[in-house]
Amino acid sequence: MSDDTSTPRDETTAAGPAEGAAVTGGDAAGSGPASELPDAQRPDGSPASTGASRPDGEVATDRLGATSAAPAIAAKASAVTAPDAPARGTSDMFGAAFGSDTSGFGGLVRAPRLEAGSPRPYGAWFDEAVDALQESYAGFAEAVERVVVDRGELTLHVRPDRVAEVARELRDSPDHRYELLSSLSGVDYPDTERRFHVVYHLTSMTYRRRLRLETAVTEADPRVATVTGVYPTADYHERETWDFFGVLFEGHPALTRIFMPDDWQGHPQRKDYPLGGIPVEFQGAVIPPPDERRAYA
Repeated sequence: MSDDTSTPRDETTAAGPAEGAAVTGGDAAGSGPASELPDAQRPDGSPASTGASRPDGEVATDRLGATSAAPAIAAKASAVTAPDAPARGTSDMFGAAFGSDTSGFGGLVRAPRLEAGSPRPYGAWFDEAVDALQESYAGFAEAVERVVVDRGELTLHVRPDRVAEVARELRDSPDHRYELLSSLSGVDYPDTERRFHVVYHLTSMTYRRRLRLETAVTEADPRVATVTGVYPTADYHERETWDFFGVLFEGHPALTRIFMPDDWQGHPQRKDYPLGGIPVEFQGAVIPPPDERRAYA
């Protein structure tokens, strides 16, 4: 093994050009490959990296010997026509018309409601459940106005004064066991006579089933029997429905507002309630109506 004490050679210079790279022009034994020269000029006077044809008909290459593709890419780009932007429709995905109404309530398209009951057979376990309720609850024919199956859900439409009776039967009967009131909410259908609806979402943890009760009242007589004696969780839910929709729950232990101030006039989630334009307490400001707000679209 010899001891080489000479100055180490430049690895790049010793190794020469990378594998597969062509050396064009220049003197290999003298000044090295032309790629080490400035781009402005090569030893034979031809341009270094223009990508254009040389006088002798050869195609110019870059410093590593690769043919320049810039002219071809530019030609293709000029030949491609950009697609036209999609035309904007007159409404958004929910059916609301475009414009300055940023609330989305300006042009909502309401789906028609299914007022008639669903025909039998209902499907799934629904026939069994309805038959069991008819057998266990003697007042079924008077209390239940109709049975509706829609989108895979079973809904019993009940008279406003019989809601608590039906709820108690569904909770206590061993054939049903709807132990949990998941939620209670109000809905306003202003184009109907009984415009205010109250929806009860019941859950049977025993049988792992869900069922809905629904009742409807008029604006002149918005009274519904409270279910707080059956489901204590209905306490705050009924207060919220009274606060936002004005539905009176008879027998509720303390039917007061829960979100709005006690002296607030009106019920904000009614469809005829003004959207904005209401003075803001303590601030001296006014929230403008939706059609006067700034549009961001």
